[in-house]
Amino acid sequence: MRPFRLLAVPLFAALAFVVGPVDGHGEERVWRHGSSLMGEPKYPPNFAHFSYVNPQAPKGGVVRLSETGTFDSFNPVIAKGNPAAGVELLYQSLMTSALDEASSEYGEIAEAVSWPADWSSATYRLNPKARWQDGAPITTDDVVWSFKALTENNPSQAFYYKHVKSAEATGPGEVTFTFDEAGNRELPQIVGQLTVLPKHWWEGIGPDGKKRSITETTLEPPLGSGAYRIKTFEPGRSITYERVKDWWAADLPTQVGTNNFDQIRYEYFRDDTVELEAFKGDGYDARFENTAKNWATAYDFPARADGRVVLEKFPIKGRGVMSAFVPNLRRAKFVDPRVRLALSYTLDYEEMNRTLFFGEYERIPSYFHPTELASSGLPEGRELEILRAAEKAGPIPAEVFTTPFANPTAADAAGARGNLRKALELFAQAGWTIKGGKLVSAKTGEPFAIEFLLNGPTFERVGVRWRESLAKIGVDLTLRVVDSSQYINRVRAHDFDMIYAGWAQSLSPGNEQLNYWGSEAADRDGSQNWGGIKNPAIDAIIKVILYAKDRTELVAATRALDRVLLWNHYVVPGWTSATTRMARWNRFGHPDPLPMMSTGFPSIWWYDEAAAAKTGAAK
Repeated sequence: MRPFRLLAVPLFAALAFVVGPVDGHGEERVWRHGSSLMGEPKYPPNFAHFSYVNPQAPKGGVVRLSETGTFDSFNPVIAKGNPAAGVELLYQSLMTSALDEASSEYGEIAEAVSWPADWSSATYRLNPKARWQDGAPITTDDVVWSFKALTENNPSQAFYYKHVKSAEATGPGEVTFTFDEAGNRELPQIVGQLTVLPKHWWEGIGPDGKKRSITETTLEPPLGSGAYRIKTFEPGRSITYERVKDWWAADLPTQVGTNNFDQIRYEYFRDDTVELEAFKGDGYDARFENTAKNWATAYDFPARADGRVVLEKFPIKGRGVMSAFVPNLRRAKFVDPRVRLALSYTLDYEEMNRTLFFGEYERIPSYFHPTELASSGLPEGRELEILRAAEKAGPIPAEVFTTPFANPTAADAAGARGNLRKALELFAQAGWTIKGGKLVSAKTGEPFAIEFLLNGPTFERVGVRWRESLAKIGVDLTLRVVDSSQYINRVRAHDFDMIYAGWAQSLSPGNEQLNYWGSEAADRDGSQNWGGIKNPAIDAIIKVILYAKDRTELVAATRALDRVLLWNHYVVPGWTSATTRMARWNRFGHPDPLPMMSTGFPSIWWYDEAAAAKTGAAK
């Protein structure tokens, strides 16, 4: 979401502001309609709507979506149970983001935000029109209670907001969040992402006569403030949301042209194959196709041939990604980086792309691919200074300073065999040897074996192909397919050898990096530090990212982080596509062009009655 140029401006700025009374720091309070981590927000005060929406989009119709697995809760707070798809439609946050610019926020429940020059706190002024769906006003008490409920009952939220020392009402309609240290320009903005919950509902009495509890799962449709409410549901199988016709925020500039469907319905499927066939049978309206084989071969059916089903690719811009095989460093066999590099040499990606992926993908060479934040060449300037300083906290691989990173490649079968020989050399250096056709520990004789945990059959063919390569050097790879609930619980508890996972990256990295790679997150259940990385040098670089003084330093620090992550071989990098693949029944319209950050589906799309009449009514 950031422009690909270096900005020598403060990271947190606003285009326009209103000066108010003196704040608790002795400064005149400056109220801002929006904020940005990249200079000035794109949209000025009193803008009419985001430029990527159709403000005249028709309201009406139904969109049917699919989900894999099941659900057993409508509680969005606690880290247990499986919340229903779409439950986020019920709620709003203090601020909301635009889809056509990086790292910006505009007023939602809060109409304005203020912070002192040292970024040691942030104060949000609530919109006096903000209402819950029962008509009650959204209050500062709701905001303070929501912050406490989220941070006390959700480990990930507690970690994300760990630098927020307190939240308290500091004036009529005003809530101030005080931070435990100054200088972190991102903190005011991440507070703006806070989901606000209705205190009076969660502390009230349910229809069963018992007091509700935010600490428990529930299938009682909760009260929200968002554009939708729950209409009907069948536990674990389907849920339908209906648009709130008198929604308080419908005319806010951030919401004009959005939430156009009268109903959004989710159907659940336990099996990917059944899910795909249900789409072809008009069981739901749209799917994002993540499997290249399906995209190439599975949509040859009459509805696609006659135009009732449309296949379309949308370019992906403004975000980075790393998808990868993630070995669990909490397992002793993966601790040595030479072992992890050896595993990378055994993955014949080029052959997989030819035979399994129909040439649809490209290999990922960076944790911030394909953005300006990705490292390349050798470090120099400020980036080199950051790396040398981080060396004082902990060791950094020598290759970071001497060799540009590249994934192993194999142009042909001979190259693949050469890579397997290199893998055996690395295993030998790490204390593993071939005995009786199996790779075993030279000290203990324990065989090197990997259980690859999967939450469905889609990735099995990839696992089978890698298993064939590993078997050639005596490594046993077992594919363990479990249901979604078991998979989630095992990953939360770090109970796996290896998974395939990914990390999305904005163009303004910040606190989430602590959750991805920070040492403190390694032993915390539910964190996204899935591999269990504990590296003081990485912790030191993340701190530079958090307190970067300008865009130039942020880019330099992020590239430094990228190099250290890559050269420690914490993952076996996977692959990605430059486009999002979407298959849909031709019943919908959308703005043209779409925003760079997202397809915006279904939020900014609408039901097209003329197209639907040609396609046929949904079943």
